[in-house]
Amino acid sequence: MRVLYVSLSIVILDQVSKLFVKGFSIPFLNIKVNGMNLGESISVIGDFFRLTFVENPGMAFGINVGINSKFFLSLFSLIASIGLIYYIYKIRHESLINRLSLALILGGAIGNFIDRAFYGVFYGYAPLMYGKVVDFFQVEFWDFTLFGKTYETWPIFNVADASVTIGVILMLIFHGKIYDKSKDEDKVEPAKVEPIETVKDEQTDIGKNI
Repeated sequence: MRVLYVSLSIVILDQVSKLFVKGFSIPFLNIKVNGMNLGESISVIGDFFRLTFVENPGMAFGINVGINSKFFLSLFSLIASIGLIYYIYKIRHESLINRLSLALILGGAIGNFIDRAFYGVFYGYAPLMYGKVVDFFQVEFWDFTLFGKTYETWPIFNVADASVTIGVILMLIFHGKIYDKSKDEDKVEPAKVEPIETVKDEQTDIGKNI
């Protein structure tokens, strides 16, 4: 279960980055971070890579959902996270790459769940479970269409989104190899044991020669 430390690291990195982008204040510690303005963009590598602050009210890739679906989306994220923790425990003795993939997906799922569940309350714009996900990584690629929506740039994402994507890619790459290895191990034939009678015959022949 040590792979859960990977999930925890992803959650911490994801939330710290989001708080610095959105801004926060802790009055009793006299700490205040202004963050970025909504829609503000900061160039990191020309126009190829920028930090652009947006809030996503729906699913990944900016796919919007109705206001009545937001609660169920948040609830699904919670249930899925619990299910992933249980499954990681269940396969705790299996391949490390398989557990690592799930740990990355779990960390990303929890990171975005925190936004949906608590940011609305924390920042005072929505009730519990109705918050928006903070996105800020923007990478310029070719135009493409996904789920009927045309994008002129790669959808703005965050650390949690990147973690889920990497986890899924690792599963797609290594799942077949892991499965084939498991089948090969199941097919290993047990070692043959020489019949007792044969051993006795050999011992008798040795005695005669002596």
